[in-house]
Amino acid sequence: MKRILIVFSIIALACLIAVAGAATSTVPAANPQDAAALVYVSGYEITPGVFYPGETGILNVHVTNAANTTVAVSQPDLIDPNVDVINKGAFTTATSIGPGATVDYNFVIKADGSDGTYLPLFTVSTNAWGSTAIHSQIKLKIDSTAIRASISNKPNTFSLEKTDTVNVTVVNPRLGDISDIQIIATSPGSDISPSEEQVKSIPAGTSVNVPFAITPHQQSDVTFKVTFRNGDNVHTTTVVLPLNIGEDKTAVLPVISNVALASKAGTLTLTGNVGNAGITDAQGMVISVGGPEKPVAPDPNYEIGSLAANDFTTFTLTFISADLSAVPVQVKWKDSQGTTHSSTTTLDLRNLAGSSGGIGSSSGSATGSGLSSFYPVIAGVIIVLAGIVLYMKRKWITSKLQKQ
Repeated sequence: MKRILIVFSIIALACLIAVAGAATSTVPAANPQDAAALVYVSGYEITPGVFYPGETGILNVHVTNAANTTVAVSQPDLIDPNVDVINKGAFTTATSIGPGATVDYNFVIKADGSDGTYLPLFTVSTNAWGSTAIHSQIKLKIDSTAIRASISNKPNTFSLEKTDTVNVTVVNPRLGDISDIQIIATSPGSDISPSEEQVKSIPAGTSVNVPFAITPHQQSDVTFKVTFRNGDNVHTTTVVLPLNIGEDKTAVLPVISNVALASKAGTLTLTGNVGNAGITDAQGMVISVGGPEKPVAPDPNYEIGSLAANDFTTFTLTFISADLSAVPVQVKWKDSQGTTHSSTTTLDLRNLAGSSGGIGSSSGSATGSGLSSFYPVIAGVIIVLAGIVLYMKRKWITSKLQKQ
């Protein structure tokens, strides 16, 4: 019971404070003229904060009665040659403002001026005889500066079936904020993710970057449509990205080298090195022999996994082939976005048939006796001895002639 009494006491005290506050928020007025003089403009809001030329918006003006008696007002208006009031017909009747109360006047306006700051005059009359109208200036800004959209962080060239990321940069150089920004990407020959992105707002004098992943399947353009709101007014701008299709200079570049071929029981075993001569790491790399060759166990495919740029590793493949003049070796891998790529190298293995050496190694065999390797040396010795004999004979003949 005691707790209930405390609660009721607190509620009663709060009511007394509210009544006292209401009583102190008004000023006693001796007559209608004095009461009318206590009516004033207590504030306003304008949307959008900064107009484009020709845009419409809302001006909400607050009129407050500080007197302790009701005051009637009428004929509200907004006066400026560069500002049109569209809904003037909405204020044809008088409005009574109670003691300490506030009424709002919502004007639908159109900014007809050029760039600059304007001060239209708000005015409203009281119905007290001999009283003056209430006036207040409203600040209104007009700015024709356009929102800019551009493409940033893009590669110099795009490659077919390879995913690259670009940024759509939206810049707001205006004096006021914009809201509800929507970017829609379209292209007849590319996959784009996401196809649509939204930004809640961009404050005045700032920008935002929105990333999009693009995978081109053919030469085409990508169009980004940017819509936004300035107040309740919707505006649109577009930016077009031409996809310059070319060779990806950063791509993985598989290189097959140092291959050797061995045969056993009708099965061919191909060994060698595979290197990554590109500047991008390869993921999930797998090597296999393509058709018409038939891969067989134990190594129909060789899984390498990751292969870093400028690195290499060995591989082994087993297969059956009736023609070694053109054996296709296929390398498959994935990029950082998970897109699968492939490269095929066709090898002529005829000179390796029956040899365990690699490309550039000798695949022939020596014939004849073991002395065949000394033949060049013997020939050289004979030539030297013949030269010595000729020299000694010439010297003997010269000596003989001198004596005679």
